[in-house]
Amino acid sequence: MSSNDKYMSECIELAKQALEKGNPPVGSLLVFEDKIIGRGIESGKSSGDITQHAEILAVKDALSQGYGDILDQSVMFSTHEPCIMCSYLIRHHKIAKIVFGISVPLVGGQSSDFKILETETIPKWGKKPEIESGLLQHECELLNKQFADYLSKTAQ
Repeated sequence: MSSNDKYMSECIELAKQALEKGNPPVGSLLVFEDKIIGRGIESGKSSGDITQHAEILAVKDALSQGYGDILDQSVMFSTHEPCIMCSYLIRHHKIAKIVFGISVPLVGGQSSDFKILETETIPKWGKKPEIESGLLQHECELLNKQFADYLSKTAQ
């Protein structure tokens, strides 16, 4: 198993924890030189705070541990493409690389109409991050299906 697969597998485990609490199944890690420096578990629905996305929580975790000065050399792993809100945070901190499982076309920072992860027109953001998508995509899609099933049951 490659190190990228290992980190994405951990994201999937975090996503399962999110799903158990009724949240979208998103887990995120920040990695620097093969060391996890931040973890995030989606909790926007269960907390009632929409800003509690896994990617934001992973960055907050890294910052709280004193890793703010190396975020620009770090890799963010996430089960889902970072949304527009999370993408802004990623660009602000100049995170070097993003690796995710599945795209989120309507609100994703790369695949939506709002390509925050790709733009280089905002001078202070500098160079766009490297992006790798589709890692363990099938496993991430299965979690999304479980969440959709959960939503359909709770809507009845």
